[in-house]
Amino acid sequence: MESHELLHIANFTTLFVCMVLKFPQIFLLMRAKSTKGVSLNSLLLELIGYLVFVAYQMYYDYPPPTYLEYPILIAQDAMLLLLILHYNGDLRQSFGYAFVFIVGWKLITVQKWIIDLAMSLCTFISAGSKFAQLQCLWRTKDSNQVSALSWSLAIYTTLTRIYTTLMTTGDTQVLVRFVVMGLLNIWVLATVLHYRKKDGSNSSSSTKKED
Repeated sequence: MESHELLHIANFTTLFVCMVLKFPQIFLLMRAKSTKGVSLNSLLLELIGYLVFVAYQMYYDYPPPTYLEYPILIAQDAMLLLLILHYNGDLRQSFGYAFVFIVGWKLITVQKWIIDLAMSLCTFISAGSKFAQLQCLWRTKDSNQVSALSWSLAIYTTLTRIYTTLMTTGDTQVLVRFVVMGLLNIWVLATVLHYRKKDGSNSSSSTKKED
């Protein structure tokens, strides 16, 4: 199989996966009606990282197939944000967040040095979102409301984007971001599965005691 065919498959599958990436998490929250174990700060930082990344790609006229999934992810994250605010009783704050995100999007594209600086910080912002989720899991020791499937899909998309970046733009900042995000996504997934397994063991022990 030729490299351009692999690139096409990587772009297509990444876009397809991202179209449903957050759905497992959204459905899980709607079913549980609880945000325990899900970090609001993590979601906000992730949204900022996505917005900066898309703005950077558009500013430099990079090929749309290399970042087309991000507007879809932003829309899904916005849905998640509304759900979290709703279940936390803070839905009115959504207007404030929307205003900040829109104004921020405009400001970072005013000058070239601003968008370059924002992109250089984007990796740290996105990494911060993963650490915020990890801290939330460590604090609550509960991953029942966190979707392991969503995090697994996120790992796949970062791996494919490492490949597509190498094959197209070769942008070092973008490549470093995807490598870091991939490693941190694996860490979050491992933590989610760890607490899921621990909860399962505790439930089994409780059942045995009752018997």
